[in-house]
Amino acid sequence: MRIYFMGVCGTAMGNAALLMRGQGHDVLGSDGGIFPPMSELLERSGVAVLEGYDNGRLRDINPDLVVVGNVISRGNPEVEWLLRTNSIAYTSLPSLLHDRMLKHRCNIVVTGTHGKTTTTALTASLLCANGCNPGYFIGGVPRNLPAGAMKGDEEAPFVIEGDEYDCAFFDKRSKFMHYRPRILVVNNLDFDHADIFRDLADIQRSFKHLFRLVPDDGWIIVNGDDGNITSLLPVPWTRTIQVGESAHNDLRLLDFAESSTETQFRMEWRGDHWASVCWQLPGRFNMRNAGMAALATALALGSRHPLGLSLGPLADAVGVKRRNEILFEDERVTVIEDFAHHPEAVSQTVGSLRARFPDGRIVACFEPRSNTARSDCFQREFGHSFDGAHDVYLAPVGRPESIVSGRCLDTARLASELCERGIRAEAFGNNHALLERLTASFSGESEVRWIVCFLSNGSFDGIMRGFVETLKRPDTCERRIEMGGRRPGS
Repeated sequence: MRIYFMGVCGTAMGNAALLMRGQGHDVLGSDGGIFPPMSELLERSGVAVLEGYDNGRLRDINPDLVVVGNVISRGNPEVEWLLRTNSIAYTSLPSLLHDRMLKHRCNIVVTGTHGKTTTTALTASLLCANGCNPGYFIGGVPRNLPAGAMKGDEEAPFVIEGDEYDCAFFDKRSKFMHYRPRILVVNNLDFDHADIFRDLADIQRSFKHLFRLVPDDGWIIVNGDDGNITSLLPVPWTRTIQVGESAHNDLRLLDFAESSTETQFRMEWRGDHWASVCWQLPGRFNMRNAGMAALATALALGSRHPLGLSLGPLADAVGVKRRNEILFEDERVTVIEDFAHHPEAVSQTVGSLRARFPDGRIVACFEPRSNTARSDCFQREFGHSFDGAHDVYLAPVGRPESIVSGRCLDTARLASELCERGIRAEAFGNNHALLERLTASFSGESEVRWIVCFLSNGSFDGIMRGFVETLKRPDTCERRIEMGGRRPGS
């Protein structure tokens, strides 16, 4: 079968294309924005990626099925050709997964505003480590698994990232409504996706609909410390378990400690010690992700009392690409890329950096690129998200002309407010100007360790790689040696 993915370089669409390719289908696709890591994965796997959209392309290729990504809208020339000719079947990504992967499986659906990708990857890794060959679908590139999506054994569980965003221009339901959860994980719940949800209550309504799909012999695992979730309880038709740090939770996360080299915590199941964890993933948010993944794995493997499940593999977890991923490190500078684009996620990431590097100079470079971050709905919240940073470099708002509300984040105002709070901040008209200023500022400091973190759900116009390449140049290396550091590897 020849399957054509429209918007193929998105993380979810790309992994679906790889999954279909792995099942023996002839797969290709198109996209208007082609950038790593997904473009490189597709290329290595033999999935042809065609740049841009062409209304004659589908006629010439004549695929059996077109999968339309949710970033594709009316007016796209390939969409208009599809609708006008009515000659080729088309579907959404969630429908494709429902029809070809999720029927008759024990599906673990991981949801929430933050942490979905990491929790899904951790769950898949734990299932594998405990003697299972699960299917999984991860909205990113995991670093502990061979791929972002695998079919696994038919009788084994299937763990999937359940996004609350809509499916396609012709299906405005949340994606997770297609995923048939037997075990549902709800990590947290904040207002997001301001382009399709009116407010927090509107998002909660979608989660309430999802709860109704869990069977009576299923489970809902919730963050018991998040009032936006617990306000949706009780759910009388199925079983619920609460996870968190507070005393009322079934699975408690305790004794959290974080340093530049490791994070430690322990898990307690209904008063009994379960496991002590020492690993490399940063932040309290990843501690919660680990607890959710451990419990979901235990339930999927048939254990209502999870203490027998081995959690040793968590010690080797390295997470997912673009989630607190170290791009470069030597004696004087650490460069990190993170996917954070919501005020709460930015706050958690910056707070974790401050805990890990208490004596370092935290430099946060933020690109407002998601539909919510680009709008002004979090203007005030972003003003408090960077507490703990020393410098904040604000990239320009992406595609301001396409913001639904018409009101975009005022980065100049945000920079001014941050300066009033004692944080050096500056807004830039383009990303290359930001890179120039960052490089110049870095060259001028001598007695401090720099922690430079790029926060974006996009490519940042390639300046992350540009900065790293600058740091690797011999002249930059020599300057750092003069500043008191050592040449990397010496």
